[in-house]
Amino acid sequence: MSVKAEAVQGESPMIHAAYPTVRESIDKKLHSLDENYRQESIYKIQYGFEGLAAKDKLGKSLIDFLFGTLAVIALIILYPFIALGIKLSSKGSVLYKQTRTGQSGQEFVCYKFRTMHEIDLRRIDGKPIITKKGDKRVFKFGNFMRKTSLDELPQIINVIKGNMSLIGPRPYPVRECAYWNNQFNDFYYRYAVKPGISGLAQINGFRGGTLDEEHMRRRLDYDLVYVEKCSLKIDLYIIANTVKQIVSPHANAH
Repeated sequence: MSVKAEAVQGESPMIHAAYPTVRESIDKKLHSLDENYRQESIYKIQYGFEGLAAKDKLGKSLIDFLFGTLAVIALIILYPFIALGIKLSSKGSVLYKQTRTGQSGQEFVCYKFRTMHEIDLRRIDGKPIITKKGDKRVFKFGNFMRKTSLDELPQIINVIKGNMSLIGPRPYPVRECAYWNNQFNDFYYRYAVKPGISGLAQINGFRGGTLDEEHMRRRLDYDLVYVEKCSLKIDLYIIANTVKQIVSPHANAH
């Protein structure tokens, strides 16, 4: 399988830099570790990610605080209306809680507004359950929230708790992470930084669930570009484009 990132029309030029630089820089850190560290699960080796995780930490913390405050205000104002829309559309809770994989492979409870009918599904082939485009489990108001990203608003709670940042690679459910860890030998590099409510992949159209390897390969490349190049400037760029997508709902959201 080729790991060389390929740019496609309409994608950010930063994707050109995804490989091999990010993999080489992280490999260098991990391979320099003491043998005892390298024998442990890669999820526990936070030491090897310190240089990447600490980049522009002050700027990121400032963004999380300033824009996070605005998001909290928006959540307080919109919550009653969104809760009413959910209750009128489907029986069940307003908030949806799901265990996801975050920085250094640590699991945490992620909050979202519920957008689907509560149906327990399982696959017999062992693959994770994902939300596909046109998924009948998604009710009409839930589809609107997904297209405008309003369903992600409660994740500001995760930002406040320190599980997430406003900007970073999206956190995937634990089973999805386990699946993709087995497909790509560099998938765990995205755990070097805190997951985000929005990220570089999302503003470039890579949103929603998928089991397509080519799609996930390109999405992962964007995540790795962010891991390597994350900065205050890039975070502001992603925030600006995320706001644009909220105002003009993206067709790829599902």
